[in-house]
Amino acid sequence: MKRRNLYVVDYLLTPEKRIDHAAVLCENERIIAIGGESSFTMEPGVTKYTYENAYLTPGFIDTHIHGAGGFDSSSAATSPNSLDDMSVLLGQRGVTSFVPTVVADRPEAMLENLRVLSNAMDQHLHGAAAVGINIEGPFMNPEKSGAQDVSSIVPIDLGFASELLAAAGGKAKLMTFAPELDNAVKLVEFLLEHGVKPSLGHSLADDVQTLRAIDAGACHCTHIFNGMPALHQRDMSLANIVLTDNRVTVEMIIDGRHIHPRMVDLVCRCKPADKIIGISDCTMAAGMPNGEYRIGPSAIIVEDGFSQSKLRTLAGTTTMLDTGWHSLMSCGHLSEIHAAAGVTRNPAASIGCTDRGILLPNKRADLAIFECRTNRPLMTVCGGEIIYQTPCREEVIHE
Repeated sequence: MKRRNLYVVDYLLTPEKRIDHAAVLCENERIIAIGGESSFTMEPGVTKYTYENAYLTPGFIDTHIHGAGGFDSSSAATSPNSLDDMSVLLGQRGVTSFVPTVVADRPEAMLENLRVLSNAMDQHLHGAAAVGINIEGPFMNPEKSGAQDVSSIVPIDLGFASELLAAAGGKAKLMTFAPELDNAVKLVEFLLEHGVKPSLGHSLADDVQTLRAIDAGACHCTHIFNGMPALHQRDMSLANIVLTDNRVTVEMIIDGRHIHPRMVDLVCRCKPADKIIGISDCTMAAGMPNGEYRIGPSAIIVEDGFSQSKLRTLAGTTTMLDTGWHSLMSCGHLSEIHAAAGVTRNPAASIGCTDRGILLPNKRADLAIFECRTNRPLMTVCGGEIIYQTPCREEVIHE
């Protein structure tokens, strides 16, 4: 049955351009037209949703998120809450697609949790869509483990890598690895053969080791500046190289704590706008009260929304994209259009989701509407379905 909805706002970000006094017309799960409101003829059967003092973007896409709403992706087999709980909470915050991210664990535990997570993604979710799995480890440098369990970090093993991809049920989109490890180039080639993007991170690699992996096809960097040496004027490391090599797309944790505002500005000055991706790096504590939580085998403590390991190491965040993305403007001085692209079009492109992340006819009807002054989420549409809504002016056009 044909269902048409028209969403009317003060302006929208496609995110390639801004359109004022704008509207988006959707039919079932697809966008069929965008433009100024005056260009639309009100046909019978259309439901019109009007938000005043509001703007519209493509639905946000979070490609590096460990959990939310009490669900931990790395503990899918034992997590007290469900993937659906995570999906619903993200939908309430303007996110329409996400990539649950798992960390290093004992091999048997990691494989079991990947299988359970993959199966959960096959079920109907009532909020944002889970569109792949991000495997952050276990082939990393133990000296840059961050909040991950050091005992679970192992040398590169292509056999184990194959088991991990199999357990993920063909859903793996990204895998983080340290390029200085033995067999790093073989891992890059193996991942590319299986449609998985190799991502540089949790590493002490120098420039030669980093460039060798990039030349082999690694074109993504896991949360720049975190899990790698600081910038140095003579000793080249991973961060120096990815900042200046435009073959590489970089993730930034945009919670205002992991990266100093001037470092956000530095990334936005160095990298082309289409090579910048904002990520939340959220844990299961996002949307939850203060207390003790987990990222896989590692315990974390959340106090006043600040997530740390018991050793007081930064351990993910509780800041979701709807709050964090504004730092790309306030700290990185990106235009509103380029900042919106950093949480919509760019992450979609990075995982090969070509049907979303941009407002164009025949693209997937994934939309997010926010209040202009407060940036409060007002409505989220995922695949044409309204998954979150606050009161607005709603009318059905009749004959």
